[in-house]
Amino acid sequence: MQLRTVLHHRFRSDTGAEFVYVATSAAILGLDAHTSAIVEAFAGPDGRDDDEFLASRSDRELSEQSLHDLIDLGVVRPVGEAAAPRAQLPPMPFPLATLVLNVTNKCNLSCTYCYEYGADRLTAGEGSKLAGKPKMEDETARQSIDFLLRSSGDRPQVSITFFGGETLLNFPAIRTAVEYAESKAALVKKRVHYSLTTNATLLTDEVVDFLTRHRFGITVSIDGDQQEQDRHRTFQKGVGSFDVIAPRIRHLIATNKARKGRSIGARVTLTAGAAPAADTYRFLTGELGFDEVGFAPVTAGLGRAYALGELGYERLLREFGELAEDYVAAACRGESHGFANLNDLLRELHQGVNKAHPCGAGLGLVGVSTEGDLNLCHRFVESKSHKLGSVTEGIDESVRTAFLQKAHVDQKTDCRQCFARPLCAGGCYHEAHVRYGDATVANLHYCEWIRGFVDLGLRSYARILTRNPKFFARFETS
Repeated sequence: MQLRTVLHHRFRSDTGAEFVYVATSAAILGLDAHTSAIVEAFAGPDGRDDDEFLASRSDRELSEQSLHDLIDLGVVRPVGEAAAPRAQLPPMPFPLATLVLNVTNKCNLSCTYCYEYGADRLTAGEGSKLAGKPKMEDETARQSIDFLLRSSGDRPQVSITFFGGETLLNFPAIRTAVEYAESKAALVKKRVHYSLTTNATLLTDEVVDFLTRHRFGITVSIDGDQQEQDRHRTFQKGVGSFDVIAPRIRHLIATNKARKGRSIGARVTLTAGAAPAADTYRFLTGELGFDEVGFAPVTAGLGRAYALGELGYERLLREFGELAEDYVAAACRGESHGFANLNDLLRELHQGVNKAHPCGAGLGLVGVSTEGDLNLCHRFVESKSHKLGSVTEGIDESVRTAFLQKAHVDQKTDCRQCFARPLCAGGCYHEAHVRYGDATVANLHYCEWIRGFVDLGLRSYARILTRNPKFFARFETS
């Protein structure tokens, strides 16, 4: 029989232990000398005849058993075998888990690279007749909560994320939504978790007290030390924002720790010419006290001066490698590390995540505009071409289903031979829309970056696994 190794990626730990990541199943398997030789022997595009291979082996009996094991595990399969049918979508309508409320489309900063109000915005722009309301009204916030609770099916808990513009410009709507959600959720025996993203300029004592009392998960958009922050994140008159936000962040973190709150994270937008990621990480955790730091390459159309080109992504991968060294060292000691990107990747690898869609947008998560329109996520609010319905009328299931079917990873030809597809599934919808004008296509401009980062994650996983496998207990699901 002609057999062939399925789509896979081989990697080693620094001790020499060899592993294979199987893209069809998202499984990670250790390889010994026999199984490694078989994976290699059958890896060609045309495969190899099993009888011919076994006849060439001096250890035929052991090799035959190893080959059968790899066949059973789905690593080696007959050439031309039809792929098992895969569901395009889960049973629909899929119950919502998270609602992102854009409580305002205004901001008190004027960040150079802002995807919502900069050169790549999807909004109509301030003053346009097509622009949405500047702030969400309390009644719309309440209607949004009602929509989430009735659309969440049997889920015992739901999440509400508050977003902007600068989210805290409409703190009254946040307070209203939380108080209303708590009263309504209690009636249907559901728990509600809250999170919020802010630029930290409006973290008053009153706001900090409210957020920490209600155990918000808080993300602060900040690019690093004063030089990095003030490079792009300025007030509308061009004045840097670091001096304003630094003491407010320290107050927030101190209050949250005293109340044993949830982790507070920093979200860094990486642009051309930015400081090394490791330096930024160490400043944000060591000097300001953040629990974790996540880095996001800037979303930018072609030709933007701040965009990361090919060399920028290569540099970023090297810098992530430096941070990964610190993470692995901490993990081998049994300690947590706040490099959020790697932490999330290792969790997905350990749990065997195999994505059909890059994220939950339009599936378990939708965004709500200031006017109550439903969109794929917070990045698409105010975009009429991506509207899914409204909080009063619900989701238009035909529109939702059509989008998700078109955006399925199996529809993206460029993803079919990529070993990273179970974790990427083509990448961010909004990034694809900005770059290519179509949210459902693959983000080809950062394919090499994604493959490089996944390889870094796999090698980090192997290093931790061979030294301190108990570390991964934190990622176990019940």
